[in-house]
Amino acid sequence: MKMNRFWIAVTLLLCAMPCVGEQSADEETVWKLEHSYWEYVKAQDVAHYKDLWHENFLGWPSFSPEPQRKDHIADWLIKYTANGLRLKSYDLKPAGSQATGQLVVVHYYVTTVWTKKDGSEQTEMRRITHTWLHGDKGWQIISGMSAAESGAVK
Repeated sequence: MKMNRFWIAVTLLLCAMPCVGEQSADEETVWKLEHSYWEYVKAQDVAHYKDLWHENFLGWPSFSPEPQRKDHIADWLIKYTANGLRLKSYDLKPAGSQATGQLVVVHYYVTTVWTKKDGSEQTEMRRITHTWLHGDKGWQIISGMSAAESGAVK
């Protein structure tokens, strides 16, 4: 009898837990926005790219030795474009995400292939973390950090 109650309790507990890998609707929305982010980069659409960022953004992009605010978030894209680099392709590999209230945090690896002026290609691998805030303008990035990936992409 006691063992039976134990298994009933375990079964109820397991049924109440979310499945591993299951995403909330907010997480799914934010992952779609992460793909939009890279599509804007690919199209060199700085205006739409900057619309993804919250006015009070503070983050630490890999291109900067110190944290940056929204007014400098597209500096890297503008520099790449000025140097004749165009995003040919990207491969985004989610590493994790978590929705909590009006926030969604995403972690992922991205491998980008850039075409240079001379037609040669340059591949970069990065780890990215973005914190998205849901507000009056929808989901926007309020904080983040990126780093060059020195190890193998998972």
